[in-house]
Amino acid sequence: MRKKLILTACLAIAAAIPAAAWSYDNAPDNTPGNNMLYAPLVYDHYAADEAAHPAAPASKLYALDAGDEWLQEAMENSERAHDVRYRAMIGNPQLVAYNANRLPEAPPEGVIPGDPHQGKLTIAPQQITAPEDVTPADAPPLQLHNWLHVFNASLQFTQAYISGNWYQGGENNLALLGSINWNCNLNQDMHPNWLFNNALSYKLGVATTHGDSIRNYLINEDNFLFTSQLGYKAVKNWYYSAMLQFTTQFMNNYKTNTRTMTAAFLSPAELNLGLGMTYNYKKADDRMFTLAIAPLSYNLKYCRNITDIDPTRFGIDAGHHCKSSFGSNFEAKWLWRFTPNVMLTSRLYMFTNYQYVQGDWENTLDLSIGKYLTTQLYTHLRFDRSRTRDDDWNYWQFKEILSLGVVYRFATVN
Repeated sequence: MRKKLILTACLAIAAAIPAAAWSYDNAPDNTPGNNMLYAPLVYDHYAADEAAHPAAPASKLYALDAGDEWLQEAMENSERAHDVRYRAMIGNPQLVAYNANRLPEAPPEGVIPGDPHQGKLTIAPQQITAPEDVTPADAPPLQLHNWLHVFNASLQFTQAYISGNWYQGGENNLALLGSINWNCNLNQDMHPNWLFNNALSYKLGVATTHGDSIRNYLINEDNFLFTSQLGYKAVKNWYYSAMLQFTTQFMNNYKTNTRTMTAAFLSPAELNLGLGMTYNYKKADDRMFTLAIAPLSYNLKYCRNITDIDPTRFGIDAGHHCKSSFGSNFEAKWLWRFTPNVMLTSRLYMFTNYQYVQGDWENTLDLSIGKYLTTQLYTHLRFDRSRTRDDDWNYWQFKEILSLGVVYRFATVN
């Protein structure tokens, strides 16, 4: 009689299992200890509408950024198993071993301290220390910051190649390069309709020179750059904007083995103002793109020292300190962080007064080694038709710097 009852129960369960449910038995973890189909039946509820427990795959209740096939498969298997158990209990109530409302409570957890002197083990309740209550009144007030600051400084050893017609002069060498970068941007989470970005950078490279009998060192990199963008949202990521860019250098620079000065403070200096549109896109902290188009632009080139420096090197007429022109310009900036330790930044700037074209394309590949060490590859391609044509490079100029050194970064808000 007992064997007959067991056989009847097995047949009833098999009849209640839909064909789709057998796929659950093919799951990788299908041992009797892990598959809930092998667990005793415990009745816990009854649904009047049996259609409320379909055997179809579970709908996607959760969405992950990464692949979630494993989660969806687990949810479908769990729903099928619950459906099989429910149908078995409703169709064969005599097989239900337990009722959820009548299950005994689990024994309380405890600890078993030992007493070596008396040779006893005792069961004592587990002591649970509740965390201190933190009420909203105790929580620090939420501070909102209008400005976001990012600053980094680096000191690196460099190897440089400079074309013979580079507008600031210089020569191939091994050198020491220091740089600072500071960004101060308006917090767009607080001011979503406004765009106000400010960036300041300065690079100074000092190199020993073996081919110069007059000086023991030379300045092979001296570049100060300040940019600012102020915009008001037009639509989505587009802003009506005004742009400013100013660049110059601070140190004197000379041709090798001569006292001919090639560059000095405010010689050259260049100011550009523009009105137009700016497209600003940011995806977290690993991808940023900014495009500024200024159909109306003013460009001013200035050379303070025309006694010792030839201003025609900078596109300024001989005997004049400055030259201004109107035209158009655009600037594009990319930041792409491939991994936490590898980042590429790129800047493309072009200006034209419809008589000549001037452009700069700068790229920096930063490979961080730990927190304070970094390797950088910097390239700067320049095209300037406002200056005298070079026999070898035509109107092109090129600079490349490979460096290894230390870097320090921090960010602040106010």
